[in-house]
Amino acid sequence: MTIESRERVRRYFDEFGNAEWDRLTGDVRGRVSLEIHRRFLARLVQQGDRVLEVGAGPGRFTIELAALGATVVVTDLSPVQLALNADHLRGTVSEAAVERREVLDVCDTSRYADGEFDLVLAYGGPLSYTFEHAEEAMRGLLRISRPGGLVVGSVMSLLGAWRHLLPGAVKVAERIGEDANDRILRTGDLRHEGGQGIDTHVCQMFRYRDLAALARAAGGEIVAASASNWASLGDLDALAALEADPSRWARFMEHEVAACQEPGALDGGTHILFAVRDQSYGS
Repeated sequence: MTIESRERVRRYFDEFGNAEWDRLTGDVRGRVSLEIHRRFLARLVQQGDRVLEVGAGPGRFTIELAALGATVVVTDLSPVQLALNADHLRGTVSEAAVERREVLDVCDTSRYADGEFDLVLAYGGPLSYTFEHAEEAMRGLLRISRPGGLVVGSVMSLLGAWRHLLPGAVKVAERIGEDANDRILRTGDLRHEGGQGIDTHVCQMFRYRDLAALARAAGGEIVAASASNWASLGDLDALAALEADPSRWARFMEHEVAACQEPGALDGGTHILFAVRDQSYGS
């Protein structure tokens, strides 16, 4: 990540502030996404694991890691997000699971030893801001996970976001021109949109096949994946009616979580969740 792009991302999340805490609970789709992320993580974290949390933000998943019995080194590129993380965990049982908090660029994990962590968690899409340095970043995360350990994370989904946000995408295409829009849909690189303001969300979006290729190039392989969300990107009134009935909602969530893991659904959500293991493990 260049100094310029790192500062852009830092400023974006400094400005975003506590909205990052509310992002996964403010509406029904966000609450579904939170549950999908939570269940995916619960399959992979073991009691006693030492976890490096990259892009931890204000602490939604720091709390989940603590509840799963992990100890956590909490990191983020944004000092504001780290301060919010401390604020949200202060006085809770989760704070006891935190070893320390520190500013970290996902592209530079050189301060950590080989195999230092049982699992590395990069939820919230930190790899979506690394652009040409994505392979370097993934390789670094794999290096610091123990043999057999996992890098678990999420990236922004190109096709799922395009499907879900089509009206906005059409307006963007009208503004920037169809040639630039074609480049975005071909590459997933939102820098083709041309936004320069600190409030512009400039990131790299992925197809699942891109993510799999990235994992292979970095010496890893995807061992688990999920979309976030699937059916829950549909009609909001139908979702509200389901959520109002706890029994029906529980059934819906079971179906939704299963659907998000279907190969045909992996590109269909707003994010793609993944777990990557070093290819050399067990060879």
